[in-house]
Amino acid sequence: MSLAFVLGCAPDKNFDPPDNLCNSELVATISLEDLKNIYVDGVIEIQEDLVLEAIVISSDKEGNFFSVLHCQDKTINPTGGIQLEVDLQNLHLQYPVGSKVFIKLKGLYLGKSKETYKIGGLFTSFGNLSVGRLPAISLKEHVFLSCEEQQKLEPTVVEISEVSDQHINTLVTFNNVEFLEEELELPFAEEKEETERTLRNCDEDILKLVNSGYSNFYDSILPDLNGTITGVLSKSSKDYQLLIRSLHDLNFNKERCMEEITEFTSDAIFISELADPDNTSLGRFVELYNASDSALSLNKWTLQRYTNGNTEVSSEIDLSDLEVEPQGTIVIAPSLDDFNSIYGFLPDLEVGNNSPADSNGDDNLVLVDPFGKIIDVFGVVGNDGSGTNHEFEDGRAVRKSEVQNGNPVYDFSEWIITNDSGESGTLNNPEIAPESYTPGAHN
Repeated sequence: MSLAFVLGCAPDKNFDPPDNLCNSELVATISLEDLKNIYVDGVIEIQEDLVLEAIVISSDKEGNFFSVLHCQDKTINPTGGIQLEVDLQNLHLQYPVGSKVFIKLKGLYLGKSKETYKIGGLFTSFGNLSVGRLPAISLKEHVFLSCEEQQKLEPTVVEISEVSDQHINTLVTFNNVEFLEEELELPFAEEKEETERTLRNCDEDILKLVNSGYSNFYDSILPDLNGTITGVLSKSSKDYQLLIRSLHDLNFNKERCMEEITEFTSDAIFISELADPDNTSLGRFVELYNASDSALSLNKWTLQRYTNGNTEVSSEIDLSDLEVEPQGTIVIAPSLDDFNSIYGFLPDLEVGNNSPADSNGDDNLVLVDPFGKIIDVFGVVGNDGSGTNHEFEDGRAVRKSEVQNGNPVYDFSEWIITNDSGESGTLNNPEIAPESYTPGAHN
């Protein structure tokens, strides 16, 4: 929906309601659904004597709507809605919410913008045609108030995740929503500016609320609780938006959503095996082990590689998608296919070449929890592993079975390390994949 027609300058509301005559003779000759089916493309002029019956759902009383009427086809469970562009202010005095109106369509123009169907006058800009505001003098020729009493509307209750184009230009209600924490203490809108605020539910689905900086409530502060909001649904690009008629459309009186905490720290997770096979670099991998009795999610955990003697992180793995079963392992490899062809099963995570899982045996690895704390270390950061007690080139580094916790300081006594040199207490025993390795089966 083009919000330029909706959120404009604030109208003058200081005059009495007009004497509005109702019409008891008109009857609908076309449904909203059939009217939409007439539309093909561009802008079309309706040339037949058609009458549309609709229910008014918007109100410009508080200034958040401007020169527009939003109508839907039924008070309950509407099948859709339409937007009528009008060059007139204070429409709420003539067409209050819940009023039934009859719209004589002959001579009006029908168009569609961002999945929003519109009727009104014709607007031309640089040769481009679009639906524009119906002149105020023509309003009495096309829009007639029914003599029926105002009807009570029942907004459609919908979840943010279930919103569809069918709900556009209809009155909808969202339950259990709240404004983003970072927007609390902000006003509904900046003065004289169209302003977006963000609603979310407890599943983290979001919906934009669009407010006019000319509305009567623009400087009211957003509520800091959770609750219910009702408004007219619109669409901008691919995103759905909501416009409220007044602050009475909000009822925020419940506690905010409880934030689910999935980040944790534990030294029960540690590096259990590193591989750099002598016969193929395609068999490299890193194995992590969970020594605890509970499954542990690695949300926001990282594994860092310090290449050779670097003191800055050379590459990093985000472990957020992984969960380690109790007394279980996860295996991380550069390539799913290469690992599978060598070891006969798929690793838990593929991370590419030059990653922490692709070390050639003289690098240092650091396991970091979500809070930046170092949980486990292999090697000494800043110290090239070649010829040291943390070199596993062409070999293997495996954690001893008695180790049950990570160690933020490298301790050679916790490891059995083989390589092609046998320096500094390591074993000179180049290893061959797959037989020399035990990925996924830490003892």
